[in-house]
Amino acid sequence: MSALIVLVLVSLLVAGSFLAAFIWSVDDDQYIDQEGAAMRILFEEDFQKKINNVKK
Repeated sequence: MSALIVLVLVSLLVAGSFLAAFIWSVDDDQYIDQEGAAMRILFEEDFQKKINNVKK
């Protein structure tokens, strides 16, 4: 029975660390640009045109 208690405590510790990492990443603005890289890869020509128009 003591092994079960240890496993539960370890799993809570691991889950808490994952929750802390997620909260840290949200506070560090890791999820602001949800479309950026995916859209740039698909529409690279349109993206370059927009950049060139902004620079002019």
